[in-house]
Amino acid sequence: MKFGSKLIEQFRAALDERSRNTLNEAVKKIVEAKKRGGKVMVVTGSGPNIHEGVTTLIAELIHKGIIDAVSTSSAVISHEMGGSLDKVKRVNAEDLGMDMKYMPRGDLFEFTVMSNEELNILRKEMILDEELMKKADTLPIHSSIIKAAGNMAYPMGLRGEVLASEILELARMYGKSFEEVAALGCDPMTMLGAGAAKGVPVIVTIPQLIGGGMVGMSIGDSIPLSGRSMRLAKALEQSDVIIESAVALTQEIHDGPFECYTGHGIWAWWRGEHTYNLKGKSLVRFDLDENLRKAADLERSDKTIQEAIDKGLPKTKVAKIPFRMEMSAFARHEGSLPVIGDIGKIWPALACEVAQQLGIELDFVSASQDTLEGQAMREWIVDNVKPLDRNRMLKSLDNSK
Repeated sequence: MKFGSKLIEQFRAALDERSRNTLNEAVKKIVEAKKRGGKVMVVTGSGPNIHEGVTTLIAELIHKGIIDAVSTSSAVISHEMGGSLDKVKRVNAEDLGMDMKYMPRGDLFEFTVMSNEELNILRKEMILDEELMKKADTLPIHSSIIKAAGNMAYPMGLRGEVLASEILELARMYGKSFEEVAALGCDPMTMLGAGAAKGVPVIVTIPQLIGGGMVGMSIGDSIPLSGRSMRLAKALEQSDVIIESAVALTQEIHDGPFECYTGHGIWAWWRGEHTYNLKGKSLVRFDLDENLRKAADLERSDKTIQEAIDKGLPKTKVAKIPFRMEMSAFARHEGSLPVIGDIGKIWPALACEVAQQLGIELDFVSASQDTLEGQAMREWIVDNVKPLDRNRMLKSLDNSK
């Protein structure tokens, strides 16, 4: 699914002049890195990246050899296991006979919209509450929406919980991370599935291990935190350009235990452990928070942030802006490029320009969901990006080394 250049130009025009210039600089850094054989890594957050089609676009960029590593959240892993986006219908939970004290706010219960063929596949994996589904069919539909796949809807949300425990046991059995095992059955147009197809690492960051219910807990339990930190460190070390997309708490990048330039890697080095260094890399961040750019401006104008650190002073009081943890090292890093704006518009503009300059044709391009093209894109993802194929995962795992 692709869109015309006119829409991409509209997306670029929606950015302010500084962000357009910074986006151009980011494109230049990526193209230069790829032409010299360098690597690009993406660090993604959860909801917006799924809803705006960014994770699906990143999957396309993995297939095309533009993205070489990804770190993300456990919630994104859960959603990609469900197919990224799906349609759900909502009915009154009390009419279903649910115990209302356990229902989420709004008192609605969600059902994944599925074909009989899809339900029959699930029936081979797990026992479905057939009576519950029949009863739901007799009730008025409160609303039907597209949302992040799996999650709170029956039966796909429950299926993800059941699969999570199974994948955890397989990960331990084969000495792999949860993400590596799940990826073997994920759709090629998910970051996980693309990563498995192209040998590209896709791994959850430690601060983002709390989402996705049992999926998040199983990811955390599959390999030690120290091992996860080292995997992330080595992926970051090998990358020339690092793109952060709608993500918070990026300690592995700016404040990790193995990073020496802006983080706490000095003691790992002292003990003789492996460390890496952000110096000389390009750090691009797509964000809606204008304070991120203000923090970078303050540092570049008079070293405000670094001086606060040197004097042991609180950065928030010195900078006089609301300060997020990841702003500190990002602002101090000479190669930081803040692009302030809607990731639904920034990503397709970046991807199309990079691909064009590299002579690569993209087969999928995302679009901001507040456009007609973006709405069509979301429908395309629902119809074409499928949930994790358990049988394929098991066969692939059995054939893996």
